[in-house]
Amino acid sequence: MICLVTLRLDEASQRHFERLRRLHFPVARNLIPAHLTLFHRLPDVPEVRTALAEAARVEVKFPVEVAGVRSLGYGVAYTLASPLLQRLHGELAGVFAAWLSAQDRQRFAPHIVVQNKATSEAARSLLEDLRQGFQPMRVEACGLDLWEYLGGPWRWLETFLF
Repeated sequence: MICLVTLRLDEASQRHFERLRRLHFPVARNLIPAHLTLFHRLPDVPEVRTALAEAARVEVKFPVEVAGVRSLGYGVAYTLASPLLQRLHGELAGVFAAWLSAQDRQRFAPHIVVQNKATSEAARSLLEDLRQGFQPMRVEACGLDLWEYLGGPWRWLETFLF
């Protein structure tokens, strides 16, 4: 089984990004909730759950800045910034080092996708619209979610609250 790890946001922020995703993501391809992925491909082994539980046990909720909007070519994402998030990701990456995929070994650039696999015209239009009205905001990191990858959709497995 392949697992993913996402950052759990406060409920109001999650609803906000989920609403944007429902509005702008092609319906037939919108199989998963809005999310901030920390790790894309981990094995379902006890050590992963133990590491997530330990991280959640010592971590406290922390703010994350929604810093901007960026193009994905055929979609749009919000960029997020937080030294605490970078630290948490780095610590977990160290624990998971033996299992990290090439994608997860790349520089961590936290983001939340609200549109993908759209036409380039639709993506450019949404990017322009979101940039015009953009104001930085803060969301709260509340925990970690573990998911099973099902070849497209995901199945939630467990939450580790800070």
